[in-house]
Amino acid sequence: MSSTLSRPGPEAAIIAIACDHAGYPLKTEVIKLLSELGLKVEDLGCANPDESVHYPVFGKRVVDAILSRSGVRGILICGTGLGMSIIANRFPGIRAALCYDVSTAMMSRRHNDANLLVLGGRMLGPQLAREIVQAWLTTPFEGGRHQERLELLERLATSRSGREV
Repeated sequence: MSSTLSRPGPEAAIIAIACDHAGYPLKTEVIKLLSELGLKVEDLGCANPDESVHYPVFGKRVVDAILSRSGVRGILICGTGLGMSIIANRFPGIRAALCYDVSTAMMSRRHNDANLLVLGGRMLGPQLAREIVQAWLTTPFEGGRHQERLELLERLATSRSGREV
């Protein structure tokens, strides 16, 4: 990825971001990037890396921000990204993608229209995290057959039986 910053599309005007104590150092780096890009950032915690916190509380804050307003996408960071992925993907309407490289970040947008990026604060260095965030923010959703699959995902997530509807 080049060192020049690409401006994200208008659908990413607000980024809600949160982390647990293990994700705090990387969160500060990601917020710097988002500010450089001129995006509005809603920092929903945690406030420092010194006190162990429960990641589901902070994950739910970002989920609520995304589901309550249009034009909001989210970023969650914990030690590995696994815990935040689990909490986020429990909610219909959320498509959280745990990404450890630029390629998965791009594909999460192209094929899955991921509205929430999850990063592992103990797994990624700040430069790679910047590249992942940049790719995720600037890659458009392709739609088409992928839109049909997303609609099916939502129907399955909201059906009582879990059977294909």
